[in-house]
Amino acid sequence: MARSRVYLEEGKDTVFAISLDWPGWCRRAKTPDLAIEALDEYRDRYAKIVTATFRPGSFEVVGIAKGNGTTDFGAPDAHGPWDEKELTPPELDHQLAVLQDCWNYFDTVVENAAAALQKGPRGGGRDRDGIVDHVREAERAYSSRVGFRVAPRTPWDEQRDVVVTTLRAGTQNAKWPVAYAIRRCAWHVVDHAWEIEDKSL
Repeated sequence: MARSRVYLEEGKDTVFAISLDWPGWCRRAKTPDLAIEALDEYRDRYAKIVTATFRPGSFEVVGIAKGNGTTDFGAPDAHGPWDEKELTPPELDHQLAVLQDCWNYFDTVVENAAAALQKGPRGGGRDRDGIVDHVREAERAYSSRVGFRVAPRTPWDEQRDVVVTTLRAGTQNAKWPVAYAIRRCAWHVVDHAWEIEDKSL
């Protein structure tokens, strides 16, 4: 039976359950058990994003990473020993393809969403275009973490190309392991795509 590798990132006030095999499949809750439960509840919703065959099976928790202030703020920020192993070429191809799926899904959600979204606690009350600007600028900041700076106002498609090219080639200046960088970028894109969807209801 297929199994999907998951790790837990535990902060003081929140726990993330994060898939190692499927970038962007990541949920948080107050306890480890609730985080795993939340991840499972989003299985079908995540399946709509990826184009690869998605049969993750049951979860296999491979370890726990100690979180930090960023974790409790609401973003997965911890690396683990699983990130010390370099991705094989097929693994890198798969993970970058999933990241592209996440971008494509975000773009489709944005295209179909109204400019004004329902106000609420998620996202600090941003409307659609505010969320888009936030995601684009966050990715520009992430680029420096993988060893390449992207100039302000770079078109988003060009910026994404830089991200993929840099992740594929690797650089000595990278502060984030490649696998973690893909997971962090994919999580951010997917989380805000779902935010727009939820606020469009």
